[in-house]
Amino acid sequence: MTRSNRQRKIKLAFEQTSLRIPLGEIELLRAMPESTRKSPKYGQIAASITEVGIIEPPVVVRVPGKDERYRLLDGHIRIDILKARGDKDVVCLVATDDEAITYNKRISRMAIVQEHKMILKALEKGVSEEHLARAQRQHFKHSQQTTLAGRNLR
Repeated sequence: MTRSNRQRKIKLAFEQTSLRIPLGEIELLRAMPESTRKSPKYGQIAASITEVGIIEPPVVVRVPGKDERYRLLDGHIRIDILKARGDKDVVCLVATDDEAITYNKRISRMAIVQEHKMILKALEKGVSEEHLARAQRQHFKHSQQTTLAGRNLR
């Protein structure tokens, strides 16, 4: 490696601090279809926000030439839910490049096995089954033999 290669700086994908941004300063790239609002996934995200808050902050980019204006790259459902609840602002990650066209193509959705491990970890940290069930909008019948995580109690 040459000296000039070692001295190149890597550009960060996000600003180093997140920002609390008024919802009115965030420009949406698309309208929320009513069919999305009625979907089970939308309901699950809304329940999760109600129970535990925003876990994955929306991603915005600064709008060039417009002070204090941001374009939403990821998090349209979360923003829609927050607006419907009457929230005034949200903590966001601020991207350094406008990659709205490709942003969601780079997202790897969580596999069922990963979700199961995440639930187990939350249970180990003391989150109650009822709290997790409400956050996931699940209705579990509790029995004396098994728990939400499928562990045997006997």
